[in-house]
Amino acid sequence: MCADSKKVSAAEREQGSAFFPKFDSAGLLTAIACEVETNEVLMVAFMNREALDKTRETSLAHFWSRSRQSLWCKGETSGNLLEVKEILVDCDQDALVMKVQPRGPACHTGEKSCFYRKLGLDNDEGDVLVKA
Repeated sequence: MCADSKKVSAAEREQGSAFFPKFDSAGLLTAIACEVETNEVLMVAFMNREALDKTRETSLAHFWSRSRQSLWCKGETSGNLLEVKEILVDCDQDALVMKVQPRGPACHTGEKSCFYRKLGLDNDEGDVLVKA
């Protein structure tokens, strides 16, 4: 990673081959975990530089907990780890998609994915969530 990626031009970041992550003002990137075989979205979390480095070093998904203000390895207490197989970087390098092999449910509720409910598109349906 570039030590000072803030000085990188937009063209270099968006079209170049070097990794210059664009962390937000809180020092975070959005990280989306998708099941490697099905592309199902399992969860969305945030990574700071330490979480990103740890993920790349171990091939296990690490995130920054905004509520606890600490680094955590997904599944460190439950055993439901996310083994990272591939990391895709979006065009302006401020978001990642991680293709993962889950070792158990991704959601802390025990659901396979954190996205297990859906909201109707028609306002006439009200704000009722139904199992997806």
